[in-house]
Amino acid sequence: MVKRSRTDYDAVVVGAGPNGLAAAITLRQAGLTVLLIEGKDTIGGGMRTAALTLPGFHHDVCAAIHPMATLSPFFKSLQLAEYGLSLIYPPIAAAHPFDNGQAAVLKHDLTETATRLGADAAAYQRLIAPVVRDWSSLADDLLAPFHIPKQPIPMIKFGLKGLLSAERIAQRFKTTEARALWAGMAAHSMLPLSYLSSAAIGLVLSAAAHVKGWPVVKGGSQQLADAMAAYFTAIGGEIRTGFQVQSTNQLPAAHAVLFDVSPKQLLQIAGSHFSPFYEKQLEGYRYGPGVFKMDWALDGPIPFTAAQCRQAGTVHIGNTYEEIAASEQMCWQGKVSEKPFVLLAQQSLFDETRAPAGMHTAWAYCHVPNGSTVDMSAIIENQVERFAPGFKKRIIGKHAMNAAQMQAYNPNYIGGDINGGAIDIRQLFTRPALRWSPYRTSAKGFYICSASTPPGGGVHGMCGYHAARQALKDLF
Repeated sequence: MVKRSRTDYDAVVVGAGPNGLAAAITLRQAGLTVLLIEGKDTIGGGMRTAALTLPGFHHDVCAAIHPMATLSPFFKSLQLAEYGLSLIYPPIAAAHPFDNGQAAVLKHDLTETATRLGADAAAYQRLIAPVVRDWSSLADDLLAPFHIPKQPIPMIKFGLKGLLSAERIAQRFKTTEARALWAGMAAHSMLPLSYLSSAAIGLVLSAAAHVKGWPVVKGGSQQLADAMAAYFTAIGGEIRTGFQVQSTNQLPAAHAVLFDVSPKQLLQIAGSHFSPFYEKQLEGYRYGPGVFKMDWALDGPIPFTAAQCRQAGTVHIGNTYEEIAASEQMCWQGKVSEKPFVLLAQQSLFDETRAPAGMHTAWAYCHVPNGSTVDMSAIIENQVERFAPGFKKRIIGKHAMNAAQMQAYNPNYIGGDINGGAIDIRQLFTRPALRWSPYRTSAKGFYICSASTPPGGGVHGMCGYHAARQALKDLF
């Protein structure tokens, strides 16, 4: 790296994932000189798109569907459409097929979604409608570190549900359809459904579909990263790629350094600057299950038996509540399920830029024990074939990454954990350490802004935004 004077940058941000980009933008908007450093040759972190299978097929390497992108207060403050971002909303946000050939659905219309659940229509309305109604009041408080809420009443009402286990919430439903649909939403937490707070993500994701939808980024998730980068450079920010930071000695001097990295990486890069107590806290940070990720090039759409699945951007494959709960529990016991819960996205049904004419892409992953190297390819394909007979015959190319390979692709994914650490009740409010501000480290001027800080994983940029606001308050 070129040596620079000690006054060249007010702030340096290490890591250009969604949170690093958000932090850099927030600091630059405040008038600071900002350098954003990315270890890979392309920016994006969990928002990259690549030709993983065959030429002409564009696959999202990690994040594929973006329910939080349109609800994030930070993203809403940017005019990214002016920088090339285009979002596509599938007619069905998520579908959940069953062995009998039917499917439950999550649609934008809350009443229609509830009505399709039959005897559980009223129970679903009682659970989700208040979150949808109060979302404008909840968003700033939910997507933030622990604090006295601006709108305490809506937050208290949400907390009374969100801090429960998904298992406890499932007891409100009578039908197989409602219980399974709920299990699929809650399983995004990557927690056993019996754990406290496993309901929170299920509530947020369900409400997100009814508030706005679950969009696909036209052209691939990389387009979201590129739009953020274009905005950042347009307002005077500087980006440098292809530089993997191993030590703070490699960085140009700055008043503030913000790290979009996991606690494990932060210790490796800057551990010598930290107090023994803070260092011990970071060493005790816990990571959750990993993921086994697959991408396919197909010579046609996935032939799901249930028609609703052929109109859905996301398909939750797991059959019943009981089956999903069992597979998620096994991950935490270090075991691999023969019938895992599979999250599948079929972006090319709605975005013709993803594959050659008449062809399609498919994207999927299942949860596995942290760091697992077990090949889940056949198991995942069997799960898809189970609900879409003939799927395997349509595969003309494939690509897979186990949990260890996911970490090699993105060092933030420790053991393949794409959430940046377990989001259980013990780490819900103490990510990555119990401190007055979770973004401050024990070293003045050093901050952490990754998904290992509140509000956690997902493409929303709020971790980076809040960390940058803390740095501005402390130093500038």
